[in-house]
Amino acid sequence: MKSLMLSEVTSDDVVAYRIEQQFRYSYESTVHNVRERLVVAPRRVHGGQRRRSFSIAVEDALAVSSLSPDGFGNDVVTVTLDSVESTVSFMSSADVDIHPNSGRSSVCPTALADIRYLAPTKLTRPDRRLSQIAADIARGASGESLAALICSWTHAAIEYGYGTTSVRTTASEAARGGRGVCQDFAHIMIALCRSVGLPARYVSGHMVGEGGSHAWVEVLLADENGPSAIAFDPTHNRRVSERYLTVAVGRDYADVAPTSGTFEGACSSMLTSAKRLFVREEQETGTAVSH
Repeated sequence: MKSLMLSEVTSDDVVAYRIEQQFRYSYESTVHNVRERLVVAPRRVHGGQRRRSFSIAVEDALAVSSLSPDGFGNDVVTVTLDSVESTVSFMSSADVDIHPNSGRSSVCPTALADIRYLAPTKLTRPDRRLSQIAADIARGASGESLAALICSWTHAAIEYGYGTTSVRTTASEAARGGRGVCQDFAHIMIALCRSVGLPARYVSGHMVGEGGSHAWVEVLLADENGPSAIAFDPTHNRRVSERYLTVAVGRDYADVAPTSGTFEGACSSMLTSAKRLFVREEQETGTAVSH
């Protein structure tokens, strides 16, 4: 089993989290030149969050693993394998301390004008209806108050419904359909924010009490505390607290998908995943399957 480990030291721990995840790919026949991209390492420092350690192991002695930052400051693991006969598993674990916070983290002043958080993407491009709604919400509001109004509107706009959308569903499609999951709520809020000039970014991570992964939004604003990323959870219509563990940030889901990759072979693959999240004496478990 090939493994990769990083360790860091912090002090004044407040809430200690440990998260363990497993991703397992199954193939109908032998595949070759497998290259996997894993965005599962919690951010080293993010607001009140401090990562103490992170490790990942691959169930193949011949796997080559590396970890490096992407353009958003996320730690990305890349794994390459010459061939896989039927299955390959990736097991990650991390220890993270989260200090009490109000869902606010400092950002570089240049982030406020970063075109990546202002321009629409394929998944967050608003249609005419969403653009008009954003303009209506923005009348008489600005800054953090406007972000909060957009969060509330998004929460009320669609119902939570698993299986009605996919990772390719756009914000406009989800809004028209009236149902979606956390990534859809996040994409809709981002589409509205960017439409009225509020820089916003997609956040992937975990929330205590939910089995699977979670997604929310950070709006980048300048206030008396300096340039900040203020986190909103439109799925639950609230500000993010210390019960949220941040893994990665990006323009939309495509930038921070937990697993993605390529292989050569005349067959299909199936992905199964499982998660165990410990918070002090509490334990949350969840399992998800996707094709």
